[in-house]
Amino acid sequence: MANKEGYLIVDIGTGNARVAVAGTDGELWSIKRENVHYETDANYEESIYFNPEELWGQILKLAKEALAEAPEVTIKAITATSQREGIVIIDPSGKSLLGMPNIDHRGRKWEKDLLEKDLVYNLSGRYPTSLFSAFKLVGVREVYPEMYAQIEKFMSISDWIQYQFSGVPCYEHSQASETLLYDVEHKQWSAPLAELFNIPTSIFPPLYQATDILGSIKPEIANELGINPEAKIVVGGGDTQLAIRSMEPSANDVVIVSGTTTPIIKIVGQYEKDEDQRTWTSRHIDENNFILEANAGVTGLNYQRLKEIFYPNEGYEVIEKELEDATYSQCVASLGSLIADEDEPLTKGGFIFNAPVSHQLTRGSFVFAILWDIACSIYENYKFLDAVSPHTESYIWACGGGVESRKLRQFIANLFGKSIKIRDTFRQASVLGGVFVCNDALGVANKTPELLEEVFPKDHEEFEKLYQEWKNARKTFKQVAH
Repeated sequence: MANKEGYLIVDIGTGNARVAVAGTDGELWSIKRENVHYETDANYEESIYFNPEELWGQILKLAKEALAEAPEVTIKAITATSQREGIVIIDPSGKSLLGMPNIDHRGRKWEKDLLEKDLVYNLSGRYPTSLFSAFKLVGVREVYPEMYAQIEKFMSISDWIQYQFSGVPCYEHSQASETLLYDVEHKQWSAPLAELFNIPTSIFPPLYQATDILGSIKPEIANELGINPEAKIVVGGGDTQLAIRSMEPSANDVVIVSGTTTPIIKIVGQYEKDEDQRTWTSRHIDENNFILEANAGVTGLNYQRLKEIFYPNEGYEVIEKELEDATYSQCVASLGSLIADEDEPLTKGGFIFNAPVSHQLTRGSFVFAILWDIACSIYENYKFLDAVSPHTESYIWACGGGVESRKLRQFIANLFGKSIKIRDTFRQASVLGGVFVCNDALGVANKTPELLEEVFPKDHEEFEKLYQEWKNARKTFKQVAH
């Protein structure tokens, strides 16, 4: 590996922090991960936060471990990607005060105080809820006014990481789309939105485009990591957008990004909105495109947690083998996914199976039902997306850890009546999107990702009937919740 040039890429998801070292051709030389440590704040009904200094320590530790596995690489650039909606606030000295992830809902209590919801949707491209960053800032202001008064700047988590490496505060456009303070159509911070939320524009960092270069790495960080002091800090973006970038879809393609949550994305060339306010519109990481999105909410996280219960010591290949013996009649699940025309996700969920318990019911039956629930949630949200911006292609791209499951890929193909395509970048899509961004920044030609597999639909009409059964089961859980 001597004399090779490569990149250091930091990827902060909802569940874990990852640091990778990759070649300019996309070869992953090493990748290290740890869970992100969250705390709850009892001063709110539903608030989760992280200590930014602790996360930064984890990032440096993981970077050292990843670099140790690729010892003779010259790091030419560093970039970051992260969960969207999460933010970090810093004080005038540059000290990080508080980290609020996408799953922090400290602002939920104040949602009802926002009266101009139509205006917010029209400018920001999403119906305003406590998921988005402006409400996190409102939550800090209302409960911790002293801390709020200290805020010099707020940044997305990926932009904050780049700030830690470079000392330059910024906010990238795809990440700014998630704040409710940004005019998505006109690609700028919005004074009317800032006024609505009563948030001073002085705490908004300058906007940067993905692939912009912030400068070189801070000398002390280069020294600590033992890397090239000339390494450039490149602006990354939202993890969904970087994942899409690594798939190299065409305009008007639909991409399913199956991770902790499952965004269903269509790339569009103009600002498109849903008159019923069910979809989101964001900036993509390139100059001109937008992404239109419906999001199935927490899906992959459900699968991961239930895998730990049912298959704590087995790999996914064991699960896939046991799924072959499971059927739809044994068990149906509804586990809290989000549907675009609903105001809130399901708060009660579970499994429905015949009583008394059948001898045919196995652990595979439950995982089968989980994957079917995910596939149906994706399909339901896709239909809203298609209603806003019709999708005529006969295929859909998919990436992310969730589509590691062949069974899930087949479920989705059968429901959609379209083929599901995956590229060789699908497993580490957001990390490899970081390679594309660094290459674009440094003028290095990108290696085109290859088509790895295409799954074709079977028995579409039969699956439509099964989908109706799932909808009935979901309705049952909605009634239980209320």
